[in-house]
Amino acid sequence: MIYASAKKFRKKTAFQIKIRSGSYRYVSYAQFKQGYRAVGTHFLNLGLHGKRIAVIGKNSYAWVLHYACAATVGVAVPIDRELSPEDMHQFIVSADCAAICADKEILEQLRPLISSQRLLLPLQDTLPAIAEDDTRIDTVPIAEDEMSVLIFTSGTSGKPKGVCLSQRNICANIFATSQIVKITSRDKTLSILPLCHTYECTLDCLLILSRGACIAYADSLNAIRRNILEYRPTLLVVVPALLQLLDKRIQAAIAKNSPAKYQAKLKTSSLSMALRDLPALVRMAIRRKVKKSLGGKIHTCIVGGADLPSAVVEDFLALGIRALQGYGLTETAPLLAGNNDFYFNAKSTGVAVPGVELMIDSPNESGVGEILAKGDNIMLGYFNDPEATANTFCNGYFRTGDLGFIAEDGALYIKGRMKNVIVTANGKNIYPEELEARLLEKETISEALILTGNDRNGSICVRAKIFPNLDCVTELVGHLPAKEELQAMIKSIIDDVNNKMPNYKHIRMFEILENEFEKTTTRKIRRCGMNLV
Repeated sequence: MIYASAKKFRKKTAFQIKIRSGSYRYVSYAQFKQGYRAVGTHFLNLGLHGKRIAVIGKNSYAWVLHYACAATVGVAVPIDRELSPEDMHQFIVSADCAAICADKEILEQLRPLISSQRLLLPLQDTLPAIAEDDTRIDTVPIAEDEMSVLIFTSGTSGKPKGVCLSQRNICANIFATSQIVKITSRDKTLSILPLCHTYECTLDCLLILSRGACIAYADSLNAIRRNILEYRPTLLVVVPALLQLLDKRIQAAIAKNSPAKYQAKLKTSSLSMALRDLPALVRMAIRRKVKKSLGGKIHTCIVGGADLPSAVVEDFLALGIRALQGYGLTETAPLLAGNNDFYFNAKSTGVAVPGVELMIDSPNESGVGEILAKGDNIMLGYFNDPEATANTFCNGYFRTGDLGFIAEDGALYIKGRMKNVIVTANGKNIYPEELEARLLEKETISEALILTGNDRNGSICVRAKIFPNLDCVTELVGHLPAKEELQAMIKSIIDDVNNKMPNYKHIRMFEILENEFEKTTTRKIRRCGMNLV
């Protein structure tokens, strides 16, 4: 893929790298190929052919180079840089990595823990030029159906597994996605999510490079708004939490800065509904202003990792930006289904991508059952765990562990994780993700987690843990609310949600948190540890 892109997009910019504020280095596809050959040859000189190589660091051109070369020469083992040195070391030992390629500060943290048999290599994107007649990296045989990447899942349950992916798995997903979402050499993405996760690595890196587009890197999560203005991307790959936060900030800014006679409507309605009722000229002015605040060029956001409320999708669509929600897992490299250029429904996670077959196992009277999948993108299995691998496959289909149903038009609707389902005393199923999505539609709620509770009689009921958006609450009431006032506001929101749900789904108990939930590096709330207390 790298060589094909270098040939087709030779002089196009593959990476825009910040040197310092206002100063950038531009790496062409031809230069990317040279860098790949240099790092790959360096690995071969170190005797790393066929070895497992850990890659740990912030999103960068150097990370991509080392990951690509590790996956060619041996097996790439991307590890989350946000983990503790002890946890990183545990994965390094579990994978039996022969070398660790990492940012210098991470290498220093790991050095006391790593045995002398493992090579410690700094991530760098400038290596000595190789001899012109040294073509070994060009002729390394690629076994398409052997493990090329080993990824330890972040998991919200706190129990990571090693997922074995082949080059066929990953390339199948790249090819399938490129058929249904148009990306060209005129596009640019701002990479935000950690590259160590399949979602970001496949869809916001490898897919981008296969289409000749450009990649820039966000400085941090806190710098996203600034970086969007700086790099002016046309495309973003994000998780719902980031898009929801952006949506709430945009809506608040519009309501605050719009003419007085329109402010009430903008504060009390969803953005899409409010814009629909405004005069055309006002609507056009708002849309133009918002797009300018987002760099002026964004046309598409690819969204995955959790459920995205349809109201958010509709808000962005009203602003002229498509939010294409998809569904997948690390084990599926990652995309199984998604909204795309040929199918769009704000309420669904889209249709199966080309080459993927989806089916529902043992559907109930509503058609809901476990989602099963088959395709070339499905993993080889779990690392050193044949029992878990065997339990995950059924007649050639991969068991996702997610519940959902497929509509008549082929669209997939996700209800939630099987292990998260709350079963009431009378056998009714409650999907926490559904209630969480309803709560998160409210701008005064920043985060929510739905859990099992027990009422005064000891019966199972629904309880909610809520982290409020205090900035929004303060702006609404004009002052920092007292505890009792905040309690009343949240209760009013819960009552509103309950009124739109059947009785058995009603939230009976709630708790307001002072601090955010513990999350994974892809901003998913962990359903384990102190979050459940």
